[in-house]
Amino acid sequence: MKANNKPELIALDNMVIHDDMHYSQLKNAAIMMVDDEPIMLEIIQVLLADAGYKNFIPVERSSQSINMVMEFNPDVLLLDLDMPEINGYEVLSAIRSSADYQHLPVIILSALTEQGDKLKALELGATDFLTKPVDASELVLRVRNILFAKTYQDKLAYYDSLTGLPNMKLFIERLGWGIELSKRERVPLMVLEIGLEKFRQINETLGMYTSNEILKAVVERMSSLIRGCDFIGHTDETIKTGELARIGDHEFSIILSGVNSIEAAYLVSQRVINAVRRPVLVDGHEIFMTASIGISVCPIDGEDVESLMKHAGSAKDFARKKGSNNYQFLSSEMNAQSKERIKMESNLRKALDNDEFELHYQPKINAETHKLVGMECLLRWNHPEIGSVPPAAFIPAAEELGLIVPIGEWVLKEACQTTSEWIKSGYKNLKLSVNVSPKQFNEINLRKSIASAIRSSGLDPQNLVLEITESMLMGDVEHYITLLQHIVDLGVGFSLDDFGTGYSSLSYLKKFPIHELKIDRSFLINVPEINEDNSIVKAIISMAHSLGLNLIAEGVESAEQLDFLRQHNCNVIQGFYYSKPLSKADFTEFLSNHA
Repeated sequence: MKANNKPELIALDNMVIHDDMHYSQLKNAAIMMVDDEPIMLEIIQVLLADAGYKNFIPVERSSQSINMVMEFNPDVLLLDLDMPEINGYEVLSAIRSSADYQHLPVIILSALTEQGDKLKALELGATDFLTKPVDASELVLRVRNILFAKTYQDKLAYYDSLTGLPNMKLFIERLGWGIELSKRERVPLMVLEIGLEKFRQINETLGMYTSNEILKAVVERMSSLIRGCDFIGHTDETIKTGELARIGDHEFSIILSGVNSIEAAYLVSQRVINAVRRPVLVDGHEIFMTASIGISVCPIDGEDVESLMKHAGSAKDFARKKGSNNYQFLSSEMNAQSKERIKMESNLRKALDNDEFELHYQPKINAETHKLVGMECLLRWNHPEIGSVPPAAFIPAAEELGLIVPIGEWVLKEACQTTSEWIKSGYKNLKLSVNVSPKQFNEINLRKSIASAIRSSGLDPQNLVLEITESMLMGDVEHYITLLQHIVDLGVGFSLDDFGTGYSSLSYLKKFPIHELKIDRSFLINVPEINEDNSIVKAIISMAHSLGLNLIAEGVESAEQLDFLRQHNCNVIQGFYYSKPLSKADFTEFLSNHA
């Protein structure tokens, strides 16, 4: 490793380069101006806009200025002195009395020209002072320079000078935001605390400068492995909780937000351990290190910054006792679950290649004629050792691991091919229903996959129905309308599964190209015994007919349920009353009796 006699200068140069690279971001800075003259506010806004600063916040009434500062948290404040309600001196004094705004850059723009006015403003904490009328070029340059200085100060306040990573203060802030988001969106958040081992020995043997260079090399590796939505920072040894605080110069933390599985924590942990264990070459010698990682989960292990960081630290200590290059969750239950999920992942990745998946088909029957009109394709997994794996166990895992996309493509091609064969055998009017997961639905190649399955199988697209849930359509309505219509143009139909269990069913029926509704089985459990459930089902049936939609009742298990549905003109039935899901061979036999 090449020696460098000026590491501090290099760190400073990196900051400057960072500023140059992100100069355009400075143009997004929020600039607030407090002035009682509307024409002056307009003039300054135009001047700044011409220079690229578009985020301008005008405040005409000085009495509102303090509240506006608290609400918008500007990056720079332009402040007049001579105002009728509260003068600029009072505003400046109030701002500087608050710990949150002691370092807010404040540029005075005033017609007051006396030296005493300028000195008083500077004494109260003004950053700069410009006399009206303001020279446009000078104002723009002053704002730019102040923003550069603020950026540098923020780096000193929020980033570790050695590694350039976020420090304890920034980590705490981001973890706090992540916790609030986790509570609001009801999704887990995980905190990983990473301890690098053998670092004290390296420091004592090779010296501080060399050990720092090794640390930076390892940090670079870890940083490159963490995806953009993960967060890695450097922590302080005096604080046991916080955002990557330095605990003896060799401890780090990562926030994993918006994750639905402990598998994500496992994958990141393993990547970090693999990065750390790779040797670092120093003067021809290979230096080896190990890592211990502790993981805490919100809300299971806590719902505040302190609890999550403390528990991540405890889990890390537990991992260290288990041996080097190890990771552990706080609870034994989570660790056991993690092992099961790791095993599940390994088996699931092999299942498609090993032909362990099988398709079953549940018939859809016309209740009046008792004839088969279609079937829903359902995925089954037959593991060679553990046997049949319930869909509820492996489908969520496949979605979280991203495996549902290739699995879904296989399901679509296989089901289309099989259905095409049945139709060619004489069963002309079969409608195949295939479930589409949210992961598949958001894939840009979904339409291409559907078209490919139809083309290769020779299936008429009118014989294919894709089942989606209304939760999949939450978000960008216009985007999903376009996506659905793009697929409908192929000749394929869409069925809204689990209808009535979501929040916006009626509005979706009006907006989206839906052809079919499926009454959720939960509404049929107590039919016809419970009048309230009867009323709901009758209302759904009536509405579907009025909108010209096909209607299917799923989960029908009794003759009483069937009679009720027939009486109210719901004639397509799916459920155990007629048949459980059948293998390809058994469904072929079923066809001969009901088609």
